Amino acid sequence: MKKKYIVILIIILLIVLGIVGWFVYQQIKENGRQYEIEKLSVDNYQYFILRQNGNYGVINKNGDIVIDPEYTNIVIPNPEKEVFICYTGEETKILNQNQEQIYAQYSHIQPIKLKNIASDLMYEKNVLTYEQDGKIGLINLEGEIIAKPIYESIEGLPYKEGELLVKIDGKYGVINNKGNELVKAEYDQISPDNYTTEENGYKDAGYIVSNTTENGYRYGYVDVKGNMILQTEYNEISRIIDIKGNDIYLIAAQNGQYGMYKNEKQVIKNEYQSISYNSENGTVTLEKTKKFGVATIEGNIIIPIEFTQIDSTGMYIYATDASGNIQVYKKDGTKVDIDSNIYTLETENENYKIKIDNSQGSVYSIIDKEGNQLTTENYTYIDYLYDNYFIVSITGGKVGVINDKGEKIIDTKYDSIEKLDNTDYIITRLSENNSIQIYNKDLQQLCEMTNGIINTEENYVKVYNDTETRYFDLQGNEKQNTEVLPDNQIYAKSQDGKWGFVDKSGKVVIDYIYDKTTDINSYGYAGIELDGKWGVVNSKGEIIVEPTYTFNVKTEPEFIKEYYKVEYGYGEFYYTK
Repeated sequence: MKKKYIVILIIILLIVLGIVGWFVYQQIKENGRQYEIEKLSVDNYQYFILRQNGNYGVINKNGDIVIDPEYTNIVIPNPEKEVFICYTGEETKILNQNQEQIYAQYSHIQPIKLKNIASDLMYEKNVLTYEQDGKIGLINLEGEIIAKPIYESIEGLPYKEGELLVKIDGKYGVINNKGNELVKAEYDQISPDNYTTEENGYKDAGYIVSNTTENGYRYGYVDVKGNMILQTEYNEISRIIDIKGNDIYLIAAQNGQYGMYKNEKQVIKNEYQSISYNSENGTVTLEKTKKFGVATIEGNIIIPIEFTQIDSTGMYIYATDASGNIQVYKKDGTKVDIDSNIYTLETENENYKIKIDNSQGSVYSIIDKEGNQLTTENYTYIDYLYDNYFIVSITGGKVGVINDKGEKIIDTKYDSIEKLDNTDYIITRLSENNSIQIYNKDLQQLCEMTNGIINTEENYVKVYNDTETRYFDLQGNEKQNTEVLPDNQIYAKSQDGKWGFVDKSGKVVIDYIYDKTTDINSYGYAGIELDGKWGVVNSKGEIIVEPTYTFNVKTEPEFIKEYYKVEYGYGEFYYTK
């Protein structure tokens, strides 16, 4: 009997070890898929491209030349690190700040350009490609091998920084910037599904993959974890990117007929001429033999496919039959008896809705959740702002802000209203005198400035024009430059229409003789303007360059020593003099 028990215990132990091993393998696999996108702050940049006499070099943040300007082009993949890719004709050198050649053990090192990605930098920040025996591999900026040279090509994957499109034996796959496989290299084409979230950008997007057949391309879908959701057997695949969350909704065409999938499960059969998602109410419009109906995203038909037209506007769905009669439905398919000329839009606040009366030519008003009218004036547009405030537009296109009682909070005389990103500030603009106005969260005006330019910094907002500069913290309080720039030694100040610099105690360091001065920047330099020309001063108040430079831009110039910044599009810039 003991032998029997021992055998059973061994079997149980093996099963347990197998389960544990599987979980460990899955954990290792999942960890391998993780990657980071390095976030860089401009204030922490150590190196910059220098352009001089048509050639390129590198300066550091102190304005000292670290790479002489003698190259036809230079790329700095990561401006916090001393890795400079220097080109002269067909020759490429990788240098450090001592102008020493690095990575000499590797051949044909190249940066990887980002594709369709909004960034201050144009390249992957921590990996480079290299070549060996005609194959491509990856190294990091410390010179360590990240991926062995087994690829025919490595390039950036559109929209997905940190992910790379690789090619093996004529087939494409995806790896991350750690060299780990995300999608197997077995497809003729791979593209992201364009899914994006506010927190992670495109990082959670899956992949639409395809292979060529004798009948043309056939598409499939791989999720962000590398799981094959749909095989490559469809004529067309698109993801419903407005549905956020863990579930993936895909519209797929097969033999000219469209269906819909929730992850691997088909929820709508491939028997429709078209399928479109209605983001306003979360339903799906279906077309079959030129007739239209509506289904839920789970595939349940809630409005029969017998109408000539379906319009989803706000809370309601408007179905038009062959006779031109319009029936109105709620988003759950329940028919309602309301005027088909009235559209109702939900807002982010459940207490308010926006009503559009098309019988009077698209007249907007605000109603409460019971349908009671809150405003009586006829607006041409209304959009919910926050709390009990709404942006409204009147005939002629002018905009303002009202509350839920219809009272004017910001007069309807402005050309535009916007919320300033990452702040509680509201900005209005008036074109007749080219002015901007800044309001706090309570919609009290803090500032008005003609020809004003707004810079949003990490902890404050700067508003300036040719004659004045004002500062506000993110809570709506006006501040002095000594408060928002506490580490500076000297500060720009105006007196009697002229500008100079004072120290923290208010003692004049540079006399009030200039038409405009900028703040001392994080590199320790400021601009001084006189008679339309700019010069440079350092943080000690020493003149580095007398007013010499002429710029045809309204924004304040930025200097590092005697060099000024030139932006030439797509996030790229250099310094020159």
